[in-house]
Amino acid sequence: MRRKTFLSLLLAGLLFLSGCGQKQSGSLLAQIQERGELIVAMEGTWAPWTYHDESGALVGYDVEVARHIAEKLGVSVRFEEGEFDGLLAGVEAGRYDIMVNGVDIDEERSQKYDFTTPYAYNRTAVIVRGDNGDIAAMEDLDGKHTANTITSTYAKLAQQYGAEVTAVDDLNQTFELLFSGRIDATLNAEVSYYDYLKAHPDADVKIACLAPESTQVAIPVPKGETELTAAINDALAQLRQDGTLRELSEKYFGTDISQE
Repeated sequence: MRRKTFLSLLLAGLLFLSGCGQKQSGSLLAQIQERGELIVAMEGTWAPWTYHDESGALVGYDVEVARHIAEKLGVSVRFEEGEFDGLLAGVEAGRYDIMVNGVDIDEERSQKYDFTTPYAYNRTAVIVRGDNGDIAAMEDLDGKHTANTITSTYAKLAQQYGAEVTAVDDLNQTFELLFSGRIDATLNAEVSYYDYLKAHPDADVKIACLAPESTQVAIPVPKGETELTAAINDALAQLRQDGTLRELSEKYFGTDISQE
């Protein structure tokens, strides 16, 4: 009996100490500041948001935004690249601190993540081959085939208008399907379409129509990490006030997407 009592007390003590250890670990913001590094998830394949230049360096609007945020937090930044869906899941699972990758706010995501204030605004374009005359409005997507990252807001919007969506990993795969005739259209950021045309001026594509409303681009943060969300909001406010977001927008998009 004494041995059982001793073991029970020992187990209770260990559980108590474990609980104290978890409390001492602090918020995610405190952990980031303690380690001196912000772990940022992004695709690295979606120009001009996040991509690799001719030298292989990771560049883009979101890359620079993330660097500035880390600087405001007083830490360095480490980028982790991967496929869009896996990156979002990684933020939820705690593998990454945040994701900076042109992520639109929507109701479903807001149930899993906290979002910062928007730092960019997207107009969604329906992109088709140059010879496509069947799609001239969002309603024409009904019964058509499109392709997008399956959890993207673009895929969800296409489905809302009745399209059947094929899952892809990145924008390059999407255009391959479009040019091969396996899909009728794809939905993506209007600015990404124009950036694609700059790199592929002979591409036989066009914008069939634009979605009626712009989307809000923000940074998903693990649910409940209010201190980190507030700190990033403060950083974004400073970047907006001093003109950094506007300058980066004009540098990568040729227009100011930081304003609605």
